[in-house]
Amino acid sequence: MNSECEERMDADDRPIGRILSRREVLALLGVSAAALLASCSGASETPTGSAPTTAPVPTETPATSAAQPEPSPMATPAPAVTSSEPSTMVPAAPTVNADTGGSRPIPACVVRPEQTEGPYFVDTRLNRADIRSDPATGMVKEGLPLLLTFVVSQIGSAGCTPLSGAMVDIWHCDAQGFYSGVRDPRLDTRGQQWLRGYQMTDADGIATFTTIYPGWYPGRAVHIHFKIRATNAAGQGYDFTSQLYFDDAISDTVFAQAPYAGRGRRTTLNQNDGIFRQSGSQLMLNLNPIDQGYAATFEIGVDLG
Repeated sequence: MNSECEERMDADDRPIGRILSRREVLALLGVSAAALLASCSGASETPTGSAPTTAPVPTETPATSAAQPEPSPMATPAPAVTSSEPSTMVPAAPTVNADTGGSRPIPACVVRPEQTEGPYFVDTRLNRADIRSDPATGMVKEGLPLLLTFVVSQIGSAGCTPLSGAMVDIWHCDAQGFYSGVRDPRLDTRGQQWLRGYQMTDADGIATFTTIYPGWYPGRAVHIHFKIRATNAAGQGYDFTSQLYFDDAISDTVFAQAPYAGRGRRTTLNQNDGIFRQSGSQLMLNLNPIDQGYAATFEIGVDLG
């Protein structure tokens, strides 16, 4: 790897945005300081050894559209390893159902930090759930399957509610560390669109993708980029960009298998990644084994203003 290549890879770096403080979340949710302290005192002060909330295991992988090519055989799943990183959960107060007079729970608002978009975002506008293939050639990228579900909520003065109609984009590198649709010193993939796509959130604020466990490249920890775009009540556009990370122990196990194996030991773990160190612990995925790979659910609350 020459220095020019490494410099290009390291350009996927500068952090943007900030984490909402408890005071700001408190003002948004209209909850008293005492109630917030009592209900989520461990949110940002949970000891590192605490067990994180684990996402539910999907019972099956959603069926792929007939237009999508058949994926090639995948590797055997790696054993589950649970991350020890704490999450930043902000419980919302229940609301009263006007029809029944009873109360119903509101989805928990999960405040996450923004991170850099990096140099590899391409606004392909590919509306699809399975992003493994290249639409032009039908080629499917091999790798351990990953079923990734976003649960997007909107933070407001009345609490936290599902955000429907939001565009959720994801993009990441393949098992060999390459992105599609870009040119860097190692490879020119312009015109290709594998491992890119978006979904619109449904009435429950949910968008689900079928992809693969991402590979690695010099200078960065293992990660997936995502972007959420929506429009608020005033017609103003909203754009939130960040990244998702993986437990290093799981990555080591996955990368010992085909098609990841053979590249040698990766150069950057989470703790050595300058971007991960900027609140990446709040962007960790909790993985659960499914038939051929992993599933993960990522909850996030956004303030459209």
